[in-house]
Amino acid sequence: MNTITATPATASRAGAHDLVSYAALLLRVTLGATLLTHGLIKLFVFTLPGTAAFFSSVGFPGWTAYIVAPAEALGGLALIVGFQTRWVAIATLPILLGAMSVHIHNGYTFSNANGGWEYPLFLVAAAVLAALLGGGRYALTRSA
Repeated sequence: MNTITATPATASRAGAHDLVSYAALLLRVTLGATLLTHGLIKLFVFTLPGTAAFFSSVGFPGWTAYIVAPAEALGGLALIVGFQTRWVAIATLPILLGAMSVHIHNGYTFSNANGGWEYPLFLVAAAVLAALLGGGRYALTRSA
């Protein structure tokens, strides 16, 4: 006699949970890598004084560069390893919305001169999704 140990509904929910965890992993690692890259560029390529000058030229106080660049780099690293994914993703939203505001007058497509706002909008959406999904099963601090 055959014994069924899981109903199809239970098996499909377990499989869906695995897919959500993989999706959360892919999302937070790619978003984290993007944020880490942009933060490191601000710190080591443009340098903090150069980033501060750029921020001033687009209407942000220059001193905010000294907060944004390390926050972007550390937030990216935290997302990659899955540390407090929901809170970190929420904390990056002001940075990403600020980036979007810089590009808003350049039109939608990022191929426009000085870049449009489609790419920053996509990063905002990714951060919102990371906040909603959490880190998943494969994060340093797991979320259900």
